[in-house]
Amino acid sequence: MWRFRYRGLRFDQIKECSLCGKKSKTVSEVIGVCVECLRNRPEEGLRIALKAHGKSRGAFNLPLNVPRAEDGVKCNVCANRCRIPEGGKGFCGLVVNKGGRLYRMAGGWRAVVSWYYDPLPTNCVAWWFCPGCTGRGYPTFSFSRRGAEKGYVNLAVFYGACNSDCLFCQNWSYRENTALLKPIRTVAELVNAAKNERVSCVCFFGGDPGPQIMHALMASQKILEFSRREKRIIRICWETNGLIGKPFLKRMIELSLTSGGIIKFDLKAWTPSVYKALTGVSNRSVYENFKTVAKYIGERPEVPLLTASTLLVPGYVDEYEVSKITEFIASLDPEIPYSLLAFHPDYMLTDLPPTSRRHALTAYNIAKKNGLKNVHIGNEWILGDYY
Repeated sequence: MWRFRYRGLRFDQIKECSLCGKKSKTVSEVIGVCVECLRNRPEEGLRIALKAHGKSRGAFNLPLNVPRAEDGVKCNVCANRCRIPEGGKGFCGLVVNKGGRLYRMAGGWRAVVSWYYDPLPTNCVAWWFCPGCTGRGYPTFSFSRRGAEKGYVNLAVFYGACNSDCLFCQNWSYRENTALLKPIRTVAELVNAAKNERVSCVCFFGGDPGPQIMHALMASQKILEFSRREKRIIRICWETNGLIGKPFLKRMIELSLTSGGIIKFDLKAWTPSVYKALTGVSNRSVYENFKTVAKYIGERPEVPLLTASTLLVPGYVDEYEVSKITEFIASLDPEIPYSLLAFHPDYMLTDLPPTSRRHALTAYNIAKKNGLKNVHIGNEWILGDYY
């Protein structure tokens, strides 16, 4: 079935690294270099790999790089900490410098955002341990004594902007939302959507909630005020790349802790050059923020506060990357749930195959060997014998 779906894509072809000449199905022509060259020759490797991000960003009139103008105005909303030049935009595309002042086209009381009701159980990264799909935390955080909260829904909130540029993005249409500044919705409209009697959780994703975090936080506060008045369970959850501005991270933690929600980090790669080749940005703050959230795990042991996932991009998120990521997670708390997600060709990265079953099982065994106790393979139906 999956091979039929991917017919016409180029992932079965042998490609060549433009630096070392390595030939493999798991070398991407889009990235241009292999993972070994990215790790061992990062400056040369990134000079080639970042050309793909120029094409990705340019197609939607977004800044090609995180702006670092010496005389620019600093934006602290997300961890990219753009220094935006006069007349320029932030990396997210929603912030502009006019006359030395920053103007936010969206992300405060109004945001580029849409939402839908997703019946539980849902295909959330955390479904295998969350209150909405398992009954964990009943009766404080779940309506169900055991199993899924059937009849209830997750309010899935899709933010149409992002502060990274993943070449494999499965929700790449957010770029169109950013370019058009549509649809625009207010905090009040989002709060009203959450008042539906079937809503038991709200999950902010995208794109990413990071660039418009103020909108999400204001809405979350009002949603929780409503849930307390009505004696309702409404959990506040986040799916994020982790590039959250520190002034907002603690408030995210508080909202999820008190509501029974979960904060889900995408830990895409460990090596800075590999991460940047895949996403166009630095991962330095991602792991710092993850460590910050991990400090609060003990305050609510009945439902895990924090989880991590890693997309197994063939040829790039290999054994080394998984080993370093899982060593890091285990050093904080071996009980943190960890999901290994199967990759499928999407957006610009259509010349790599879906994740092989052997790759996923090897990664799983590495995570367990490094001490993680709760490891899960997601999207197993994608796995096959591709490489």
